[in-house]
Amino acid sequence: MKSKNHPLLGIHSLLVMIFIYLPIAFIIAYSFNSSRLAADWSGFTFEWYVSLFSNRRVMEALSNTLIVALVSTVFSTLLGTMAAIAIRKVGRRSKAGIGGLLYLPIIIPDIIMGLSLLVLFTQFHIPLGKLTIIIAHITFSISYVYVIVTTRLTGMGGQLEEAAQDLGADAWQTFRHVTLPQIMPGIISGAIIAFTMSLDDFMVSFFVSGPSSTTLPIYIYGQVKRGISPEINALCTLLILVSVTLIFLAQFVLNRGKGQKKRSVLPF
Repeated sequence: MKSKNHPLLGIHSLLVMIFIYLPIAFIIAYSFNSSRLAADWSGFTFEWYVSLFSNRRVMEALSNTLIVALVSTVFSTLLGTMAAIAIRKVGRRSKAGIGGLLYLPIIIPDIIMGLSLLVLFTQFHIPLGKLTIIIAHITFSISYVYVIVTTRLTGMGGQLEEAAQDLGADAWQTFRHVTLPQIMPGIISGAIIAFTMSLDDFMVSFFVSGPSSTTLPIYIYGQVKRGISPEINALCTLLILVSVTLIFLAQFVLNRGKGQKKRSVLPF
């Protein structure tokens, strides 16, 4: 018998979606408001988006954000991928223990992560700036890359690698021609997620940033304390657009990788 969903489930889902996305919709809508007053709609304009790109402080914050995101993404992707590949070869108990440690940055609150890193940098007399933000972002981004690549490795199995070795491939050839192509969608998805997390991070960056290393989320926080302006709404809208696009791109790459058929002929 076919089961029918109760109408209340659909209404409940709709209410949840409204609860989540209505505040975001207001931010986007009022970023096009020609009035500087948040509660007064006086017309449609792109003025605030144009003024953003002529604001020196916004451009400086954007530059810091992109530098931190790009550098931390490269290192966290490399380290997270290597960790996933290395831990795959260890025993079950060791894998559970090490994997649990790598999950910790995802589980523990951001405020604890930021405070602990601040204490660490202070103890080692490392001046706060772009470098400390990059190190902090690498620290929590590795976990996201590790989880995604590990999931990809688990779904891949070991049949193709065993077949490659039976045909005379050494460890490097097996990794290059079999393992790496199979996990590449996971690596790309992990890199996109790491970039997105770095781009949007506020709490950890707030603790470990210096006077000349303000990122966009920190800049937005500082401006909101003076009052919500149309420029802030426009900046938030752009961040939302970039974040959503990257998340969908990561999911698309991951799903496309799952749908690809495994090669039956090994290229070596």
